[in-house]
This record gives sequence, C-alpha cells and structure tokens, in this order.
Amino acid sequence: MSRRLDKGLFPINFLCSLLRCAVFLNTSLASKNEVEKRISAVLEHVTVDDLLVPSFTYDGERLLDLDSVRRIISAFVEKEKSKKGLCSVSLQRVAKTVDSYLAEIATCLELTVSKFNAIANLVPKSARKSEDDLYRAVDIFLKAHPSLGEIEREKVCSLMDPLKLSCDARLHASQNKRLPVNIVLHALYYDQLKLRSEVEDKEGTPVIVPEALGTRDSSLAKENEDLRSELMKMKMYVSDLQNNVAAGASSSNAPSNKKNSKHTFFSSVSKKLGKLNPFRHGSKDTSNIDEDLDGVDITKPRRRRFSIS
Repeated sequence: MSRRLDKGLFPINFLCSLLRCAVFLNTSLASKNEVEKRISAVLEHVTVDDLLVPSFTYDGERLLDLDSVRRIISAFVEKEKSKKGLCSVSLQRVAKTVDSYLAEIATCLELTVSKFNAIANLVPKSARKSEDDLYRAVDIFLKAHPSLGEIEREKVCSLMDPLKLSCDARLHASQNKRLPVNIVLHALYYDQLKLRSEVEDKEGTPVIVPEALGTRDSSLAKENEDLRSELMKMKMYVSDLQNNVAAGASSSNAPSNKKNSKHTFFSSVSKKLGKLNPFRHGSKDTSNIDEDLDGVDITKPRRRRFSIS
C-alpha cells in the first residue's frame, strides 16, 4: 500500500510541505526523490504556491530550490508524453502553472538566464495554446534584471512565439522598450498580418469592423510605419559610418605620399612663378626676359642709391 502512487493517497499540501521539510533538513536524495515523484503524479492539481520550495544556504540566505521543481516538472512531462501525447489537457494545465511559477520567481536576483530558460523549456511548445502568461514572466524577468546584454535578452525572448500572443499582448510588446528590436518587429509584423486577415476574408471581401478596432488598427499601422522609418534611418547612418571608417583606413595607409606629392606640386609651381617674376632680385629692367624660361637673365644688378633730396 505504501508503494502505490495513488493520487488521493496524500493531500497535495501535505506532500509539498513534506518536500519543504526534506529540503530544509537536507535529507537523503532518495527520500527527496520519493516525495518529488509523488508530487509529479498530481502536478496538474498543484498550485504555484505549492511549487515555491524554499532553500537555505550556509550563511542563512533564503533561496528557492529550483532543482526539485525541475525534476518534478520533467517527470510529469515524460509521463504525459508516453501516455497522452503533447497536447493533453493535463499538460496544458501544467503549462499555465509553470508560466505563473516563472512569473513568481522572475524577480529573484540569483536566477540566471540559463535557469529561467531551462524551466520554461521543460514544457513542450505545443502545450501552450496562448503564451500571454509566458510573455508576462519574460517581461518581469527583464524588468528585474536591467543589466542584461542584448544577446541575453534575445535568449530570454526566444522562448516566446509571437503568433501565440493575444492582440493586447502583441500591442504591449510592440511598445515595450525592454524587448530587443527584432522581437518588437515580429510582434508588429504578426499583428499586421492579423489585421489584414480581420479586414478581408479569403476572397478579399471587406469585413465591417467596429470603430474602436479600426482606430486601434490605424494607430498600430502608423506606429509600424514610424518604426520602419526609424530603422531605415539607423541603417543609413550605420552604413555611412562604415563607409567613413573604410575611407579613413585606406587613406591612413599612405599619408606621407599625399603630403610629399602635394608639397612637390606647390614647390614646382612656386619655382616657375618665381622665374617669371622680373623684380625678384630688385631690378625693374625687363629687357632681359625671354619667352623661354631657361633663358631668363638672373644676373644680380648693380646696387644703386636713390636720394629723396
């Protein structure tokens, strides 16, 4: 009787409390695995508060035992895959519980991107009919971890499928500055596709839409165009910067040659102009100037003294 994993054998609250005690007392791994196995058997009836299993470090800091929760969810998903497939009602209910659990633990500073994604990926994507709860968890995580880089934020947002977001969630995502630019573009793109499908049916016949929906759709279209315009300006600006850097790099390879050639050119011009100057030696006599520059008489004239009196 004690070996049976009957769903009604122990209350859910009792099992979760037993797991908390096992984690707090640091019992053997076999004892914790037995409790985790019993919780995974009734996971579809477990709430978010039941999954919040606290853990403590040596210095008394209170953390969350994420490893136990991961093992519980993984065991349940494997059981559902073998029995009912990836779209069972129980799996869909657990997917909503997991997304709500992620939203609860998203504010924990010790929660890394890899751990957050690992828990979210335990549930198959087909089990989520709507990903609004997952988007809420991702948004809370990004808000609680503002120091994340662009690549890390993209990894977190890769969990979501914009096609499975509701219209309100996509509208919020299109205006969310915490999301990467490509995620915002996807949200706007899919929202525009849905707008077209709502405005026209398969034969292209216009469909009457409510006035409020039409106003919201027009505002979304305007925001989409503004965003495209800003992106085009940004691309042109980056392209100009790249061209300027490339031109500067090529010109820096031979700066002395240009300077020497420039100096040689002006020197030759100044020499020839100097030869054409009849007064360069103080003489005003221009009788010796010949048309040929090589025949110019450059003999120094006799110094004369002029008196004003």
